[in-house]
Amino acid sequence: MKPWKRIVIITLAGSAAIATISGAIVVYSGIYDVSATRQHTAAVYHLLETSLRRSVEMRTSDTPAPALDDADRIHRGFALFRANCVQCHGAPGIAPKPFALGLTPAPASLLDSVKVWSAAEIHWIIKYGIKMSGMPAWKYRLTDEEIWDVVAFMKVLPAFSPADYRRWAVRQARQPASPTAPIRPHQVVRAGDIKAGKQALQQYLCITCHVIPDVVGADHHVGPSLAGIANRKYIAGVLPNTPANMLRWIRDPTEVDPLTAMPDLDVSDQDARDIAAFLYTLRDD
Repeated sequence: MKPWKRIVIITLAGSAAIATISGAIVVYSGIYDVSATRQHTAAVYHLLETSLRRSVEMRTSDTPAPALDDADRIHRGFALFRANCVQCHGAPGIAPKPFALGLTPAPASLLDSVKVWSAAEIHWIIKYGIKMSGMPAWKYRLTDEEIWDVVAFMKVLPAFSPADYRRWAVRQARQPASPTAPIRPHQVVRAGDIKAGKQALQQYLCITCHVIPDVVGADHHVGPSLAGIANRKYIAGVLPNTPANMLRWIRDPTEVDPLTAMPDLDVSDQDARDIAAFLYTLRDD
């Protein structure tokens, strides 16, 4: 090996070692302040913002957007925005709720977001959420069509004055919930998908109460481990362990056992099937 190549390799290896040691010192010494009252440093903020931008761009480059200028779609999007988005992001003349004021990083101003993100990018962010930001993945709570409705409203939001927003809010509040409320299309339920079930376990916060093999979550739990659940004779000690009973338990645990601490998380039929498919892979060796 030529001397200059050896010098380059040693220099790179040394730099990597120093960076690793420095990072370990910062993490384990507690130097970095994780409190929500201290904003990220400029370098960390820029790194996160750049990572977000590049990640979303890469995953939406081939995503076509439907027509978003339909008046009915925009009005449906307003109702969904008012029910699910304004609490954190606010709106013209409307402040976010108190819990959102303490989030770090702060929720984005959507009046500006629609100017810098394309419709497909906004749709992706709403659908899949953003890690470590407080932005949830709405794909488990809204249909894809409803998410596009929200995007349609967001695209016209910058033209709203506070008076416009209040006027729409009053008009929407006066409308009866039925029969004018949009009817969700029938969702075709497919067979359970193991990968989708693993993701759903995280979205429904199962990992906050249970140890689940191969699913990263909290280190402290209040419920039993789900390791080996596929081999157990009973579910929750009361139901014979069959696929049908697993779906029943996931979707309505308090109906099965009124004294259970496991809450009804409003798990959809499809998500329950996906979760069950994953749980039945957790066998004792």
